[in-house]
Amino acid sequence: MQTPWQHTTVLLSEAVEALVNNPDATYVDATFGRGGHSRLILSRLSPQGRLVAFDKDLDAIAEAGTITDPRFSIRHEGFRHLGELPPASVAGVLMDLGVSSPQIDNPERGFSFRFDGPLDMRMDTTRGESVAEWLATAEVQQIAEVVRDYGEERFALPIAKAIVARRQERGPISTTAELAELVAGAVKTREPGQNPATRTFQALRIFINAELEELQQALEASLQVLQPGGRLVVISFHSLEDRIVKQFIAKHSREVFDRRAPFAPPKVMQLKALDRIKPGAAEVAGNPRARSAIMRVAERVAP
Repeated sequence: MQTPWQHTTVLLSEAVEALVNNPDATYVDATFGRGGHSRLILSRLSPQGRLVAFDKDLDAIAEAGTITDPRFSIRHEGFRHLGELPPASVAGVLMDLGVSSPQIDNPERGFSFRFDGPLDMRMDTTRGESVAEWLATAEVQQIAEVVRDYGEERFALPIAKAIVARRQERGPISTTAELAELVAGAVKTREPGQNPATRTFQALRIFINAELEELQQALEASLQVLQPGGRLVVISFHSLEDRIVKQFIAKHSREVFDRRAPFAPPKVMQLKALDRIKPGAAEVAGNPRARSAIMRVAERVAP
């Protein structure tokens, strides 16, 4: 069934162009979403090629079910499970991070302050606790740390105090509108054009889904599953993600000498940084959500 929540894939052709260099090989779309990248990857593969996709979102799994191509398979798991694939078995891994437009635009998912809905924010609604459930018991300091560390919000402590005070006075917050209103009252100043709740909603979403931890695990796993010459392509949408990706590629793109063993051979580099790409003006004009995207490309080096 067609939904009103449509998704425009960011850096679609650029990502697939950077990823696929052997049509006969196996590739991974680590964040299937609504399948924009997956469908284009499949169009570039030969009959011998294969595509394995991962996603935690049940709506994404349902969308993947519409692809009947025998070369394609989907796993209802987060991409931290990438390391379960056989070592050196894939020629490319694509990670398109963040939240898809249908997740943001569907009020029932609770990702956005623009619509009133249940305060959930889980990527996988079959597992774990929602934001509302966590906020119902978390202490002031816990909430403040999450909002500060994952949202880079300088008013984290006033926001946390307001959430706990409201909980003590009238019971837990259960909807996105309640949280957005509460945050707006605690945030004294904000950048022009930015909703006061932007950073808090980002922080709670990242925390409740352990997004940064999962990204770090998946990046490490990519080194195991990529073949020599295989490509790692990662599209990030905020500075916390991009910093992790940038540092990971930099760390593995140089030889490391052990100062305690000066005559030992260096630990060889495992990646070669290839490119950093941002959406062009035309793409941003057609899809404003693309404006913060940064795509980094690296290649697995032969051991």
